[in-house]
Amino acid sequence: MPDTDPIELEVFRHLFASVAEEMGERLMRSAYSPNIKERRDFSCALFDANGEMLAQAAHIPVHLGSTPMAVRAVIDAFGLDQPGGMGTDAVYVLNDPYAGGTHLPDITVVQPLLLPGTPGGMDRPAFYLANRAHHADVGGVSPGSLPISKHIDDEGLRITPRVLDGEAVQWIANASRTPGERRGDLQAQLAALRVGAARLQVMAGRYGLEVLTQRGDDLIAYTERIVRRLIASLPDGDYAFEDMLDDDGFGATDIALRCALQIKGECATVDFSGSADQVAGPVNAVRAIALSAVNYCFRCLLPADLPSNSGVMRPIQVVTRAGSVVDAAYPAPVAGGNVETSQRLVDVVFGALANLLPGRIPAASCGSMNNVTFGGEDPRHGGRPFAYYETLAGGVGASPEAHGASALHSHMTNTLNTPIEVFEHAYPVRITRYAIREGSGGVGSTCGGDGVTRAYQFDVPAAATLLTERRRSQPYGLQGGRPGATGSNTLTNEQGETTELPAKKRINLKPGQTLTVHTPGGGGFGGA
Repeated sequence: MPDTDPIELEVFRHLFASVAEEMGERLMRSAYSPNIKERRDFSCALFDANGEMLAQAAHIPVHLGSTPMAVRAVIDAFGLDQPGGMGTDAVYVLNDPYAGGTHLPDITVVQPLLLPGTPGGMDRPAFYLANRAHHADVGGVSPGSLPISKHIDDEGLRITPRVLDGEAVQWIANASRTPGERRGDLQAQLAALRVGAARLQVMAGRYGLEVLTQRGDDLIAYTERIVRRLIASLPDGDYAFEDMLDDDGFGATDIALRCALQIKGECATVDFSGSADQVAGPVNAVRAIALSAVNYCFRCLLPADLPSNSGVMRPIQVVTRAGSVVDAAYPAPVAGGNVETSQRLVDVVFGALANLLPGRIPAASCGSMNNVTFGGEDPRHGGRPFAYYETLAGGVGASPEAHGASALHSHMTNTLNTPIEVFEHAYPVRITRYAIREGSGGVGSTCGGDGVTRAYQFDVPAAATLLTERRRSQPYGLQGGRPGATGSNTLTNEQGETTELPAKKRINLKPGQTLTVHTPGGGGFGGA
């Protein structure tokens, strides 16, 4: 086949990306839960016959950097890359952090796509379609399935790769406090796969499978070349940075996250093996999270219009140590690894890159997804159980050229805010304050963005869990910029008395009590 014309390559980049984008639109519009429908806590991607990511939609970075491991887990578990390994129209599901997942609420569905003309015959997939969505409750000891726990089994239902049939859907739904919502969200994920499969079938009919396959290979190779060119432009050397997780909820504090970055020629090595051992509490991350953080940080250095695919990571080696807080082993709890440790890994990678590129890397952003989960029974609907999950925005770190944005989800999260009107319609809880937390950004030549304050007043008894970071350590400034303010969590009782809450805490709330979360600001850049 002749070399690809650059214009043709650009056309196919957009064609592949459009499949992932349309999958996302279908998933968002079909979902039941506010977390998926309103906050858009999901991601969609397209993979080639070898499980290499061809294209992704601009969804959640922590999902997209780790989803390739989920697709590979399905391929390996069912031998899909072997003749006869494919079942007709099968769809697979998993969430097991130790088998391709990240944390239990993130459920991934994978559909191998058979097309006429597939090399090796019709029993070997030509492509894989995948999406991952954060389900608001998958069981476990706390509503929302992000408990302050010591064992993975306390966090909810763990799904090793299996076929997603009617029985599996019912099994997953039955494990949840909100089974109807789970069935609806799973059906939305399946609907997204169907629309992606339909678009690929049309493309294969128009261009032929051989052309699609070759253009996919060309796009991955093109991205790899650009990444190698970027790394080769950096000075060879060794760079390091260290930061600390606040705590694990069970007494461990100042949990070290260490990054050693080596640039050598056109390759980079990012080594986290010096990080602390895994801990008792739920801030442990699996290796997929470390890969996601590195993928995201290097992608930020690349042109915005570069195709996002598996080529990004080909010149980059990520080293982790099994049994550490960034490569945890069973039965370590990992609920916060995906949401909190992922953010802090970005902090340490960018910190190392700031030593390499001091005028290019921004100061630290808020460093937490500020997770709030709660659940109870809704008397407006006959005592029907409810469970809710959301992350809260914070301040973005200042860059050399601009102030950081305020009240924005940054880095490994790319979700939206849940509108108050939607929230109060769905749950027996009122938002009594929602505002920018002025003055929380770090001062500098350019200033860090401010966090937010969000207050929840409960009309019914409820169990809530806070899983937050940067309540003790401040988001760092760079080049003389001041750090951002730490966040805080408080509980106000019916008499107006306020109590400070720790960063990680499960609490039982009474009607009339108010839970308030103040999120961190971003660091400043340069001397003021």
